Amino acid sequence: MNLETLAVVLDQPERLSLRPLTLTPPGDDEALVEIEWSGISTGTERLLWSGRMPSFPGMGYPLVPGYESVGRVTWAGERSGVRVGERVFVPGARCYGEVRGLFGGAASRVVVPGERLVAVGEGLGEAAVLLALAATAHHAIGGLGAAPLDLIVGHGVLGRLVARIAALAEGARPVVWERNPERAQGAAGHGYTVMAPDQDSRHDYRRVCDVSGDSAILDTLIARLAPGGEIVLAGFYSQPLTFSFPPAFMREARIQVAAEWRPPDIRAVTQLVDSGRLSLEGLITHREAATNADAAYRTAFGDPACLKMILDWRSNS
Repeated sequence: MNLETLAVVLDQPERLSLRPLTLTPPGDDEALVEIEWSGISTGTERLLWSGRMPSFPGMGYPLVPGYESVGRVTWAGERSGVRVGERVFVPGARCYGEVRGLFGGAASRVVVPGERLVAVGEGLGEAAVLLALAATAHHAIGGLGAAPLDLIVGHGVLGRLVARIAALAEGARPVVWERNPERAQGAAGHGYTVMAPDQDSRHDYRRVCDVSGDSAILDTLIARLAPGGEIVLAGFYSQPLTFSFPPAFMREARIQVAAEWRPPDIRAVTQLVDSGRLSLEGLITHREAATNADAAYRTAFGDPACLKMILDWRSNS
C-alpha cells in the first residue's frame, strides 16, 4: 500500500507549496483514495489563504486545504462500506500527521473514513467536485419542501447553485442580485433572473439568501423584506455582522445562519443531478494541473472571471 502523497500545503498566509507527505495508515473502516480532481473554494479557502479566517476548530498552519475532491478507491477496509475501483466524492481528509487537514482534500492520495465518502456516477467526471457546494446550497434553502426562496444575493458558483435549486420549487422564479456585469451572465435556461440591486424596486421579499460574504449587507437586505421576512446567511463572514434595530423591528425580521451541509443534503443533490433536474454545467471555468497549484490558487482568488478552478491530479497519483 502506497502511503506517500503529494499535497497542497499552506505553510502560512499567501505561501503555498506542493510537497510530499506521509499518510496515516488506514483502518478497517477507512479507504485509500487516489484523487482525480479537487476544487478551490473562493469562500473559506480564500480566508485561509489570506489569513483572515476567524477562529475555527482545527485552524492553524501548516495545513492542507480543500473539501471538494473526487477520486477512486484503491484500498478499502472491511468495514469501510466502499469497494476498490469505485469513484467517490471526498469532502476532505485528516490523514497527514502533524500537518493539519483543514479541510484536507487537496492531495493526490488521501485516507478517509468510508462513511464520509459518496459514490458518484462515472458520467459526472470533474463536475462531481461541485457536489459539496450543491449540498451547501440545498442545506441553506432547507430543501425543496421549505418556504420558497425569492431573492439570492451573489452570482458566484454557490449563488448559482442556490438559484438553480430554488428555481426547482413549484411556481418559483427567484431573483439574483449581482453587481459585476461579467458575473451577471449565465442564468438563461435555469429558471431565475439576474439584476443589479439598484435595478430592483421590490421591498416585499419573503425569503432572502445571502451568499455574498458581505458583512455590511444586513441593513440593505432588511430594507427589502416584507413583514415577517427571513434572511438566510449562507456566506462565510470574516467580520462581525451588525444591523440597525428599528427597521428589523418594524418588519419583525428573522435571520437564520446556514451551517455546513449534512449527509441528507448531498444525497438529495446527487439524486437531483442523476435525474437531470439539477445541472452542474457552466460552473467550472478554469483548470490547472496540480503541479501549477500556486498559480491556480492565485487565479481562483484574483481573477473575477474565475467561477470555479479545479486542480487535475491524474498525472500525480
